[in-house]
Amino acid sequence: MKVPKFIYRDKALDTFRYEIESYDGKLIECFLFSPKNASEKLPCLIYIHGGGFVLPATGYHYKNAMLYAKEVGCKVWFINYRLAPKFPFPTFFEDCYFATCYLYENAKNFGVDIDKIGIGGDSAGSTLSVGVCMMAKDRNHSIKFAFQMLPYPFLDMRGISESNKKYTDTPMWNSKLSNKIAPMTNVNKDNPSCVYYSPVEAKTFDYLPPAYIETAEFDCLHDDGILYAKKLCEAGVDVTLNETRGTMHGFDIVQKAKTTKAALAARIEFMKKSFDNDK
Repeated sequence: MKVPKFIYRDKALDTFRYEIESYDGKLIECFLFSPKNASEKLPCLIYIHGGGFVLPATGYHYKNAMLYAKEVGCKVWFINYRLAPKFPFPTFFEDCYFATCYLYENAKNFGVDIDKIGIGGDSAGSTLSVGVCMMAKDRNHSIKFAFQMLPYPFLDMRGISESNKKYTDTPMWNSKLSNKIAPMTNVNKDNPSCVYYSPVEAKTFDYLPPAYIETAEFDCLHDDGILYAKKLCEAGVDVTLNETRGTMHGFDIVQKAKTTKAALAARIEFMKKSFDNDK
């Protein structure tokens, strides 16, 4: 995967590259963004980029991750998981899970506060973030996430929502694209692990961490976020729901827009408060 050179040029950050072993013995690339010359244990955001499980991270994914590191004052663990269709389900979930476990198990060496680890990502990155939380519980891993941070998430593979029916041709992403991508991921609906790909269909939600859920107005996935927020609230999980207006899926690619700046500020505020309140 081609990585933008600017990630090494930010004078406020130290950037480190790692290759770690995944579940099948293959190597995956991860980056650790850290505030410059950090000398003490810091909270850490595990960041998983979107792209429909088939597209690599783009410049704005890296820029957002770097901004979070600087503004939140945390480290950011950026996972470049392998992509479908070459690497179909469940590879992208397993890569993210193994990369998460690697960070947790090496937290001391990375200068990460093991009690203050959050996870998040946009779109398909949100799916993977929630999936990793579920996998950790199902596999009895001791990691406890401080939060899940989910901008315009994909969380319902059924495609039955009103927003999915309505937004068939919107820019950046729409339900027609969702329908084209789905077969490429090779998800088997009869596989019990399929729930990671469609978290709203889970039976229980009460073990999941507090959530920041951000929806875009003109987005086929709008109702995914609303439904997931409802299910978390019903299970007693704290939810911060930010319904942005006048926005489409992936709107934060336009970095200088007022809506992008407002959304990034809301995400940063949520993460700061979550890390401060986490015990």
